[in-house]
Amino acid sequence: MTTSRFVPCTAPMAATEQLGQSADMTDTGSVRYAREPGLDVGAFRRVLDESGLGAIRPLNDAPRLQQMLDQADLVVTARRSGNGDLLGVARSITDFSWCCYLSELAVSKSAQGLGIGRGLLAETRRLVGPAVSVILGAVPQSVGFYEKIGMPRMPDAFWYRREH
Repeated sequence: MTTSRFVPCTAPMAATEQLGQSADMTDTGSVRYAREPGLDVGAFRRVLDESGLGAIRPLNDAPRLQQMLDQADLVVTARRSGNGDLLGVARSITDFSWCCYLSELAVSKSAQGLGIGRGLLAETRRLVGPAVSVILGAVPQSVGFYEKIGMPRMPDAFWYRREH
């Protein structure tokens, strides 16, 4: 488990106060979704690698991975309740007003198919609020997941590829 600052996330304050939870935490019983701005770069790297996204991320460039975390506006994690094992990460760039670019939605292979990706996306949407659009670029292997959860496609999107 990391020594990062863990800011749990959840439902309206009154409901969480009754449960004895923080207003920044969603606990589904077996998984805790939380804002985790100080996520350890090694843990981030491990989930990227285990998720399959490592093939298209700079896993061997720790300073760049650290900068990706440091410059993100929102990092949401999914951890196993009890032992705190990191199961997934959603990393976003947002203004918390109009748009949110979800740049990584990574779930460890061992936790795929358990609703972790859906939970990370739901927690990200809850944290940015209903007035904010969430936008992402899907790798071809993930398109079926986004279609299955009902996320609409955007046909007119453009981008300049990074040079390195």
